[in-house]
Amino acid sequence: MNKYELMFIVKTTMESEEALKIAKGYEKLISEVDGGKSTNFKDMGQKKLAYAIKKQVNGFYYVINFDGTSATVKELDRRLGLDENIIRHLIIRLDEE
Repeated sequence: MNKYELMFIVKTTMESEEALKIAKGYEKLISEVDGGKSTNFKDMGQKKLAYAIKKQVNGFYYVINFDGTSATVKELDRRLGLDENIIRHLIIRLDEE
């Protein structure tokens, strides 16, 4: 298993509790796909975007560190890309220390 970091931005057209529920759903998805394991979850709160994305100027930021396989990353990338509540997402592989 490799170490990864997922950062994504949820639209602010919903309440913060709903956005947190969406984020926790992705944390749960990590553990369901190919034995992945979430190691850290950060709710960074609502922040102003540097520029408007899909007519949104603010977003709820979340960061999840996790251990997983390439199958985990592919499924996360697929689902995050299909979710209309997600403005942007980025998954990076962390270096071994």
